[in-house]
Amino acid sequence: MSVASKSALNVQYDLRPAKQVERRMFVDAFQRLAQIGFPIREYQYTGFGSIHFVDFLVFHKLLGIHKMLSIEHDMTLEDRVKFNCPFNCVGIEMGSAIDVIPKLSRDLHHILWLDYDFPITSEMLDEIYLAGTQLSRGSIFIVTVDVEPPERGSDDPCDTMNYFKRESGNYLGLFTVEDFAKSMIPKTSVRIIKNALEDGLSGRVDIDFLPIFHFKYADGHKMVTVGGIIGSDDEKQRINALDKRMAFYLRTDLLSDPYEIVVPVLTRKERHFLDSEMPCQEDWHPDDFKLPQGYIVSYREIYRFLPAYGELLV
Repeated sequence: MSVASKSALNVQYDLRPAKQVERRMFVDAFQRLAQIGFPIREYQYTGFGSIHFVDFLVFHKLLGIHKMLSIEHDMTLEDRVKFNCPFNCVGIEMGSAIDVIPKLSRDLHHILWLDYDFPITSEMLDEIYLAGTQLSRGSIFIVTVDVEPPERGSDDPCDTMNYFKRESGNYLGLFTVEDFAKSMIPKTSVRIIKNALEDGLSGRVDIDFLPIFHFKYADGHKMVTVGGIIGSDDEKQRINALDKRMAFYLRTDLLSDPYEIVVPVLTRKERHFLDSEMPCQEDWHPDDFKLPQGYIVSYREIYRFLPAYGELLV
C-alpha cells in the first residue's frame, strides 16, 4: 500500500493550514537551492496527487516544475484522479510506489515526496529503501508519516513496540520500551526512516543523505516529515553555502529537534492587524487586544507561508 485513499475522501487537503505552511516552506527552500545551482525547475516531481493534486498545483505554479508524475494505488479512484488532473504536464501512474520508484530515470533530477498519512509499515520502508537505491545524485527525497500510536485505541508503549517490531524488522535497531512512549514515537519513526534510507544508499559509492528538512505538525493527527538531498561532498558544500537568512525551518541534522509548525487560531481581523506589524520585534504584542505571546512568536515565523482562506460564492 502506497498511500491510504480514505484520507483523500475524508480530508479537504487544500484546507490543512499546517500542511500548507510546510508546502510553502518547501517552495522557499527549493528557491534557495536554485540560487546555488540546483536546477529545480528542471527536476521531475513525483508524489501522491490523489484527487486534490495540491502539491502539483503549488510546485508547478510557484516553481515552474513541468515534469510531474502522480502515483495512485487505489484503482477505484482512477476515473476521479484522471478527471481532476490539473495540468497536461502531470503524468498518472496507477499502481504502488514500490513499482514506480525503480522506473524513475537516473538521467533526471527528482523531487520524490512519499507523503504517507499512516504510521510506518513494512511496505513503506521497502519504498524508502528503493528510493535510496534509485534516486540520482542531486535529487531531493522527502518522507511524511503519521506519528500517532499505531495500534488503534491504545497508548500502551508495549503495544506500540510490538507494532514497530513487526513492521520495521532490522530497521528498528537497538531500542527499549521507553522508545515507544507516545511522546517518543516521532523520534523513533525518524530513526527507522533514516535506517531504511541509509540501507538503500549503502551500495552506492560516496553518496549520502544530506538532511535539510525535519518538520513536526498537526492538522488533527501528529505528523513528521524528513527530507534532504541525495548527494556527495559537492552537494554538501553547496548546502553549507545555502542562504539561511529567514530559513529558520531548515534542519541539517536529524538528531536536532524538528521545526514544529504551529498555526495559531486567529480571526481574519486579527490576522490583518498582525500582518501590518510583521515582521515584528520578538517582544512585541498588540495593544488593541490580548493574545498569548506564544501566538505572536508562532505567527511571526509562519506568516509568510500561511495562506488566507475565504468563502467564494459562485
